[in-house]
Amino acid sequence: MADTPQKALALIVARELAANLATPMFLIDASGDLVFYNDAAEQIIGKPFGEIGTINALEWGEMLKMTTSEGGPLRRRDTPPYISFMERRPAHSTLRVTAFDGTVRELEVTAYPLFAKADEMHGVVAIFWEKGTA
Repeated sequence: MADTPQKALALIVARELAANLATPMFLIDASGDLVFYNDAAEQIIGKPFGEIGTINALEWGEMLKMTTSEGGPLRRRDTPPYISFMERRPAHSTLRVTAFDGTVRELEVTAYPLFAKADEMHGVVAIFWEKGTA
């Protein structure tokens, strides 16, 4: 129970950062739930976080209909957020996402684990942008 305040603090600080960035960003907590994405991410995803709320990250991935950058099948375990969560390391790739409004976007996605201490991962931060706009 001693880790709870620190864990909460790490996610609170990451959420504050995300809320103040113009770069699309989302957060996954240590239990694997998507717990926040910022206004910039809403513009790409096509739906405000308030309408979705906290959701399991695997369900989230299914909702967005991700494919490879060539349009082929993409296993969730090959996405940067999944790699960062499971392997506790940074990951990057290009993929396609079908947003809630039906728009297909090619995205660059970088994810990295969020550590409060060197050996305690408390979640994953993912930043993304439309390919060719960075």
